[in-house]
Amino acid sequence: MNATADKTALRDASSVLLIRGKGDDAHVLMGQRGAKAAFMPEKFVFPGGAVDPTDGQIPLARPVAPACQARLSQGHSAPNALVAAAIRELWEETGLMLGRAGRWDMPPADWQGFAAKGLVPDAHGLRYIFRAITPPGRPRRFDARFFLAHADDVSGDLDDFSAACDELSHLHWVPLREARRLNLPFITEVVLAEAQAHIEGEDMADSVPFFDNSTEVSTFRRIA
Repeated sequence: MNATADKTALRDASSVLLIRGKGDDAHVLMGQRGAKAAFMPEKFVFPGGAVDPTDGQIPLARPVAPACQARLSQGHSAPNALVAAAIRELWEETGLMLGRAGRWDMPPADWQGFAAKGLVPDAHGLRYIFRAITPPGRPRRFDARFFLAHADDVSGDLDDFSAACDELSHLHWVPLREARRLNLPFITEVVLAEAQAHIEGEDMADSVPFFDNSTEVSTFRRIA
């Protein structure tokens, strides 16, 4: 497969909506992609990115809830890889860590910094709330899973982004009710609305919304 095909192939990805506060005072962590980024330039997004080959081998201090695990298993043979990728991407792009004290045997290269803090990734607080596949014709295409997490589960200072990579700029906590005023991708707006309804007390359906653009025909369905 040539390099062009590699870039446009559909890749699994995970993103985290990290929420700070509750109800009317809830904030979500967002950052802005660079103007020269191939995918969604200048858009404000949640921390996230593609699943790495080693993510499926990562030990978890605690797994996601059984219902989330079952839904993640629909369409993916290694759901723990999706969860680990969400935690890794949050850490790489913001410096914030979802983990519990623990030891590793031999962490992969891209997890060594995480392991050096004496933490093992903890997925217990993650809730799987959305799935979306990028439509055909885009310069990058992802089969993305979105997870809701609470800042109370983060180890360290919630305002210290000094360990973040340079993937996202303008990292900041945005009032959830104001987040949709930013320059957002369409799917980010949709996921924000889903998260806001849940955080403000609305009962969520016992299923996960799924925008399926795997073909030229866009389909909306739910993962029960």
